[in-house]
Amino acid sequence: METAHAAVTTRLSDYQPPAYLVDSVNLDVDIRDGVTTVTSELALRRNPEAAVSDTMSFNGEGLVIRSLALDGKVLEEGEYRYENGELRLSGLPEQATLISVVDIEPEKNTALEGLYMSNGMYCTQCEAQGFRHITFFPDRPDVLSRFCTTVRADKKRYPLLLSNGNPVEQGEEGERHWVTWEDPFPKPCYLFALVAGNLACLEDRFVTASGREVALRLYAEHRDLDKLDHAMASLKHAMRWDEQTYGREYDLDIYMIVAVSHFNMGAMENKGLNIFNTSCVLAHPATTTDAGFQRVESVVAHEYFHNWSGNRVTCRDWFQLSLKEGFTVFRDQMFSADMNSAAVQRVNDVDFLVNHQFPEDQGPMAHPVRPAEYQKIDNFYTLTIYEKGAEIVRMQYHLLGAESFRKATDLYFDRFDGQAVTCDDFVDCMEEVSGMDMGQFRRWYSQAGTPILSVTSEQSGDTYSLTFRQQTPPTPGQSDKQPLVIPVRLALLDKAGEPVALDDTGLRETVLILREQEQTFQFPVGQTVTPSLLRGFSAPVVLEFDYRADQLATLLAHDTDGYCRWSAAQRLYFAALDRLVTGHGKAEDEALKLAPVLEQVIERAGEDAAQAALLLTLPTEVALGDRHTPLDPSAIHSAHQQLKRALGRALQAQWLSLSENLLATELQMDGVAMGRRQLRNLALDYLAAGEHKEAARIAVELFELPLCMTEELGALRVLVHHRLPGAELALKQFAEKWKEEALVMDQWFSVQASVPGETTVESVAALLEHPAFDWKVPNRVRSVLGALAGNPSAFNTDEGYALFTRALATVDALNPQIAARIGNAAARLHKLESGRQRAFRTLLQGVNDKASPNLSEVLSRILGSR
Repeated sequence: METAHAAVTTRLSDYQPPAYLVDSVNLDVDIRDGVTTVTSELALRRNPEAAVSDTMSFNGEGLVIRSLALDGKVLEEGEYRYENGELRLSGLPEQATLISVVDIEPEKNTALEGLYMSNGMYCTQCEAQGFRHITFFPDRPDVLSRFCTTVRADKKRYPLLLSNGNPVEQGEEGERHWVTWEDPFPKPCYLFALVAGNLACLEDRFVTASGREVALRLYAEHRDLDKLDHAMASLKHAMRWDEQTYGREYDLDIYMIVAVSHFNMGAMENKGLNIFNTSCVLAHPATTTDAGFQRVESVVAHEYFHNWSGNRVTCRDWFQLSLKEGFTVFRDQMFSADMNSAAVQRVNDVDFLVNHQFPEDQGPMAHPVRPAEYQKIDNFYTLTIYEKGAEIVRMQYHLLGAESFRKATDLYFDRFDGQAVTCDDFVDCMEEVSGMDMGQFRRWYSQAGTPILSVTSEQSGDTYSLTFRQQTPPTPGQSDKQPLVIPVRLALLDKAGEPVALDDTGLRETVLILREQEQTFQFPVGQTVTPSLLRGFSAPVVLEFDYRADQLATLLAHDTDGYCRWSAAQRLYFAALDRLVTGHGKAEDEALKLAPVLEQVIERAGEDAAQAALLLTLPTEVALGDRHTPLDPSAIHSAHQQLKRALGRALQAQWLSLSENLLATELQMDGVAMGRRQLRNLALDYLAAGEHKEAARIAVELFELPLCMTEELGALRVLVHHRLPGAELALKQFAEKWKEEALVMDQWFSVQASVPGETTVESVAALLEHPAFDWKVPNRVRSVLGALAGNPSAFNTDEGYALFTRALATVDALNPQIAARIGNAAARLHKLESGRQRAFRTLLQGVNDKASPNLSEVLSRILGSR
């Protein structure tokens, strides 16, 4: 067996096309206890686009070679070289057939890359570089091949044998059976998938716009069959939406989704056979929160949309990862906006971007949307690639307009169908259709960091001027930043909150295109106005404008743009919290100043309860801490708790009214009902924060007689986080009730690990020893360590750092991908005040000294930041 080699740096500038292409792959996967034998037949052809060479390298890690044969001749050991995870062959003719027979051990595969076991079934994860753990292959996305796969296994234990494409043949061999699958579309090996198990199936069908019937099959463990209906409905909605919005039909006879308990990612778009983390496909009102339902809808759509934006047209190399991921995130965001409240969806998207991707862009892990280099590509499945990448596509959508953008995507899909291409190819289509010069715009792909857009205003007679200055701070490896193309959508509101005319045509909203470091725009407006800037969050930038409190109140009360209302609320909250952090304010005074504005939001809550909940939610402690350097987590926690308590008391009558009057008598799962539940849970949280005597009673009643998991979990969180009477009993009852439901128990772990305060570290230590905790299950690990990392008042203590680093080392020994992602929680090391920074740095260095290449790449960047 050849073991995996140490990580090396791969650079975009070094890209070379493969010496040989693989036109077709015949796989035979013979699954037996302990050892699985994989026979692979590759039809090789010299690549006319590459430099002439008779040598070819094939990736293969952890493989035990049984035999190798080239054009029917068995190769002896001296006729090939297998070392450092590569099989190297020389003297190849123009065309050749390579047959390899190897053994692998999926039962021992805790890294969950390649073929592995999950709850008694075999399944695969090949993106980004998992296929090399199954057989020898040029494991790179620009080698597209037609796959024919035969899966063999015991027919009683594994009655279901699945792979990509359409089933073409099957048979039995005594106690064993086999099924052959053929995928007529060429694909890179990262899209290969295989499942062997005993699963229940929910079946349906979809008739495409051209009249083709597609069989839809969703698979899960038998006890989870009743949790697949929502995913099926979401899939059908996504298929119809993609036909209507992008003109893209599904292309195979069958579309399958399999729910898997052990999975490093959310889901995977394998051609025709999507493999999903159970958390992204199973949904039932009794066991899944409303947010969980919305996530299932979004992820199902995302993976389906990949059939075109990722599968039929894929990325040439992993540096182009956002070509498929950023584009597809944009597509699933637009789908979710059409399926639900567009205003709420946009705010949720921006909230996530600003509070998670922006810090990544501003810290040691900053990198361009198209990175220049990497060591482990698994570490670049980042929010920058996905979320910022989506914003870059969204800017192109708005620059071109909906009609031209659709023409450009039609051109992109038609021109590059069946090819592996680059981000530049995508932008070229935008440029060709629109006639715009997109040269400067392309900097968004290559330049890391979040631009800061500083805006000043001036009123001079009948002219109102806005001056914009853009600057992108230095990021690791990039000190010289160039001006970007920044579209700024804006309106100007009068004292009554109505948009005024911006020119003599009566235009009341416009988009300004910034290209220079500084630009000034003038409007014939002679009255006092409040600028509504960056409407719809038209560009992923940090907006700096010195709003007065009364202007923010105007935006929050009257603006028709959902993002600008939310942004105004956030600015008001941050201003109050900043004063508390720095000791320049009192919580009661700040709450009294905020109360009149928030009362208006509550009075309008009937219009859109979900939007009201977003406007009434305080920024997180993490978001508040990102505004202060050096970071003193104790001061942040104290300020946050003080303001929340003060608001709970200042508006206690309103919180009590919402807690009682939003109670539903029957379960509904539409957007309006979900919004009401979201607002009710928030109101109850504020009521408890304000120490109202009714909070415990309402929470206990809601916990004991919930209509759905959103109510039950919301009540449990309030009881536990505010340490109300009945909390311990509720935790015991919840665990006993849901001990057989893994996803619900993940929530039980997470609720406890996210309780604010230093004493939570002791609770987390106990959770890691709990019989239901399993280090090998990514969802369970994330439910505890991820929650701790997002709980700064517990995480940022000596005990928190020690526990986190010990746990990180344990995870790394089992699953380096998950360890690297969890390790990103240390990315704020450079912001900490000196004492905490020294203590945490020493512990992280100790982990890094023995870390896997995945984790070491992350920790080395963090430890190198100052």
